[in-house]
Amino acid sequence: MIIDTHVHIGDMLNFVLTKDDVIYSMKKYGIAHSIVSSLNAAEFDHQLHPIPMKYQHSQLECLNDVVQFAREYPDMISAAVWVKPFGEKADYDLYKAINDNRRFIKAVKFHPFHSNVPFDSKETEPFIELAQHYGLPVVVHTGGSDAASCVRVYNMAKRFPKTRFVMVHMGLGTDNREAIELVSKLPNLYGDTTWVPVSSTLRLIESAGIEKVMFGSDSPIDGPDTYLHNRTGQRSLYQEYFHELRNLISPSDYDRLMYLNAAEFFGIKLS
Repeated sequence: MIIDTHVHIGDMLNFVLTKDDVIYSMKKYGIAHSIVSSLNAAEFDHQLHPIPMKYQHSQLECLNDVVQFAREYPDMISAAVWVKPFGEKADYDLYKAINDNRRFIKAVKFHPFHSNVPFDSKETEPFIELAQHYGLPVVVHTGGSDAASCVRVYNMAKRFPKTRFVMVHMGLGTDNREAIELVSKLPNLYGDTTWVPVSSTLRLIESAGIEKVMFGSDSPIDGPDTYLHNRTGQRSLYQEYFHELRNLISPSDYDRLMYLNAAEFFGIKLS
């Protein structure tokens, strides 16, 4: 069984990620459950230019989209709330939307790069308080800018010890060593495997324990066959997780990494 903790839908930033692609990829590659957020909540583009307002979607629109997806496929899909700390607030409407749909929502998602807001800033704190109010884990993109640095997630995890944080990517585009060191220091800080080489995941397991990491992919960011190959047709690193990794760790640790940790962490019922 596999639970993918990091999946997207949306039409933004030159990506078109459809619900059909998510369901197709899950069925084809044996993914039992996915936690989905909408990249339509991005506030800045890849060059950190503000996305024109006429192309932006509110965090409530994005939440409603992923909740509807979860309603359509309750056994396969859960929602993550991608929040917008640059242009929006953790206001009454957001609290109410989460409260009304809590059974479908498993996390609060931040993308400090595409919001261009340092994760450990005061602008972010009200959203962390929202997550803490509902007992939701916080999943955070790391890498690509100072605002999205691993140490800022560490800082916030220290500030909010009762809230659990996932350091998504463990520092995208790095050797992951800083992320591994930081995750190992705090009991409420975790890592995921999204674009993380198997070698780095093995180092994290050795340093912090198998319980501190879970599988994630960014699917279908490279198309409906993201689990198989990238956009140029090269073998996806996720194939290593599906196949080679089985021979590098114990069967029980493999199960924890690929689905049991996520089921316990996010409260996903296993059928």
